[in-house]
Amino acid sequence: MRRQTQKITDHGLKRSRCFERIHTVSALFLFPRILAAACCWVLSSAKADSTAEAVAKFNGKETASPLEMVWIAGGEFTMGTNDVRSFPNERPAHKVQVEGFWIDEHDVTNAEFAKFVEVTGYVTTAEKKPDWEELKKQLPPCTPKPDDSVLVAGSLVFTPTSRPVPLNDLSAWWRWVPGACWCHPEGPTSNIRGRENHPVVQVSWDDAVAYATWAGKRLPTEAEWEFAARGGLDGKRYAWGDEFRPEGKYMANTWQGLFPVSNTAEDGFAGTSPVKSFPPNGYGLYDMAGNVWQWCSDWYRVDAFTQVATELASKNVCRDTGGPSESWDPADPNAPKRVVKGGSFLCNPSYCESYRPSARRGTPPDTGSSHTGFRCVLPGSAAKNASRARATD
Repeated sequence: MRRQTQKITDHGLKRSRCFERIHTVSALFLFPRILAAACCWVLSSAKADSTAEAVAKFNGKETASPLEMVWIAGGEFTMGTNDVRSFPNERPAHKVQVEGFWIDEHDVTNAEFAKFVEVTGYVTTAEKKPDWEELKKQLPPCTPKPDDSVLVAGSLVFTPTSRPVPLNDLSAWWRWVPGACWCHPEGPTSNIRGRENHPVVQVSWDDAVAYATWAGKRLPTEAEWEFAARGGLDGKRYAWGDEFRPEGKYMANTWQGLFPVSNTAEDGFAGTSPVKSFPPNGYGLYDMAGNVWQWCSDWYRVDAFTQVATELASKNVCRDTGGPSESWDPADPNAPKRVVKGGSFLCNPSYCESYRPSARRGTPPDTGSSHTGFRCVLPGSAAKNASRARATD
């Protein structure tokens, strides 16, 4: 018997717990009541080395060459939305000023992440056995310790259902798979051969930060990401305008068909797609909608935009400060979260439709899944200095 995920109300919108905290099918484990709590957070203790440790470890070794990047001149834009079709955490719309920066033109790929691992010997969160002492810090008090046979390295894998299911029970289509990781995205029998140019997935925020640090870059702030995603189209519903399929053309890798039963792949893909498979936005950036969610540097607060709007009562524009100083999600108070943006190949109008620039959600930084990746940015001055250094080599 599957233990149903607890239902919550997020700013008036009835929703289930985040997908990262899904309870796995009890038949897979010996003690379902204990495991239901533990498996949601089994990644928690499998922390990657801290960024400081990673930098020290990688010092003196080969460093990554900057990837192809696009210059975003910066400026003022409308962040968030007032559209009643949006989720409450996207509202209200507010003016934000961002400085110029460089951003990867596409998500970090499997091939690029493989190079990072080859050079550094880095071990991702999903590849490490969880530590119960760390795990229990993000679980409700008095949660009993699961059997050691359950505390194994692994990650969350999307698994289509055989028939329609209630869309408020995400555990119906998310499965905890031991051995799932970036190079085995669906589990130990899978691999990434033939997917070298797909976005890397099954990476935690910690993994993304380690890669970005090695590459001499960082993760984008939420404001930087959304400004870049809009491609110069201020206030539009999608990164390309207000029409989802202009002239009948698919503009992003999303879900077609009955979710989560069958993806008809009318856009050409049933899972992740190679980067640059769909048209770029107005800034020349690919996959700023759909394909995979993308990590941002900001802490996630469900009320972040409401807070900013309150601060703006005495001024017209807010400068990008890198987001809140701490995470806050009353529906999940034990776990701090980071922002992810962009939606994924699993997004569908019947379910989430989060392939919109204003869409946002929070994900624990030590959690990976089969539809979450990232891209990196560089402040303008840093990229110019790097370019000059390469020119003198």
